[in-house]
Amino acid sequence: MNSLASVVLMVFPVAMAFAAANDLLTMKIPNRIPMALVSGFVVIALLTRMPLDVFGMNLAVGFSILAVTFSLFAFNLLGGGDAKLIAAGALWIGAAHIIDYLLLTTIFGGALCLAILAYRRWVPATALALPGWAHRLHTEKGPVPYGIAIAAGALAVFPSTDLFLSLMS
Repeated sequence: MNSLASVVLMVFPVAMAFAAANDLLTMKIPNRIPMALVSGFVVIALLTRMPLDVFGMNLAVGFSILAVTFSLFAFNLLGGGDAKLIAAGALWIGAAHIIDYLLLTTIFGGALCLAILAYRRWVPATALALPGWAHRLHTEKGPVPYGIAIAAGALAVFPSTDLFLSLMS
């Protein structure tokens, strides 16, 4: 693998980790993160001379996921940043591993929700000098930084994707 491809390949894990941290601390996923993922995917596809049918299939998967997640956003079931992050991640994951990605994201999301519920119940918000982000997590029926679960699902699946494996050989 050439060094430029190595650098571009790092876009995915770094952007996902940054999205998770940003969502935890601010409850927002800035548009620049999914845009970096989309741009990075296009660059890595060009650098690796990804076959057009594979590139098209990854785009189709990404747009399909975007359509579904924006429907969830329209019904206030998912944040807009989360919807864009899941779809941008789907570009990198591809059709062969999309079910694994969505399943693991759902499992990590359930665990995250249980952890936040336990945190709200057992960590006294007013008794401790908590930072602002930790207080936001205490809001009853408040939002969940689901970007953490999305990033965890993506990072768990990414090493088994065709894109990653092709660059490692």
